[in-house]
Amino acid sequence: MRLASFWNTHRRALLSYMMVGYPDYETSLEVFRTLLREGTHILEIGMPFSDPVADGPTIQQAHEKALRGGTKLAHLFELTYQLRREFPQVPFLAMTYYNPVFRKGVESFCMESAQAGIDGLIVPDLPFEEGRELKEACLKHGLSLVFLASPTSTDKRLKLIGDYSDHMVYFVSLTGTTGARESLPLHRLEERLRVYRSVCEKPAVVGFGISKPEQVREICRFAEGVVVGSHFVRLAGEGKLEELAKSVREMSRAVLEY
Repeated sequence: MRLASFWNTHRRALLSYMMVGYPDYETSLEVFRTLLREGTHILEIGMPFSDPVADGPTIQQAHEKALRGGTKLAHLFELTYQLRREFPQVPFLAMTYYNPVFRKGVESFCMESAQAGIDGLIVPDLPFEEGRELKEACLKHGLSLVFLASPTSTDKRLKLIGDYSDHMVYFVSLTGTTGARESLPLHRLEERLRVYRSVCEKPAVVGFGISKPEQVREICRFAEGVVVGSHFVRLAGEGKLEELAKSVREMSRAVLEY
């Protein structure tokens, strides 16, 4: 499994998020290629959904525009299959709300994900208590299932999230939705990561609000990876692909300083 192999050989990672079909399918494919060419270590492939409760304005707009453009679940698998042939070693994580998984059928969704070259799933609105069916299907098809922790997760819950997650845990940096922030509650986050490490050894990556190399450096002092989403989505939506490429390189270099 690519995700397990990655963490066996790497100490830190830049995880880059982008939306399938935003601002249109062909452009999104080229944007994903840019993310991968310029230094992304793990790719998060977003599936548009009509009610993205965990996302802030930038990614909400991407969901809406991709859906208006006709993006379907088939496009997720098509795009991933194409990228997998071009980038055979990079772990791919599909980030989707649970409704598209449920409507497709859990077994069918996991089977087609694996066939397309997806390595794992992040489902932000699925708590681990309700994830047994998806967990079993992921195990059957060799997919990693990544659950989310937050600064408000209790010590007991952090342990359970770590136990249920495969290969890594996604740590939300703050309460609220996605979106670039000028500052992050790093001290509180570091405290919670310290508690997490006392109960789980799996890598923890931090997402939500990260948009600057200096934030990446700060977070990589105490976490194994960072997720950059809204910042990259904004640049893609504005057609600033050269600026996007430059930003990915800067973020990747900041990660690799540790």
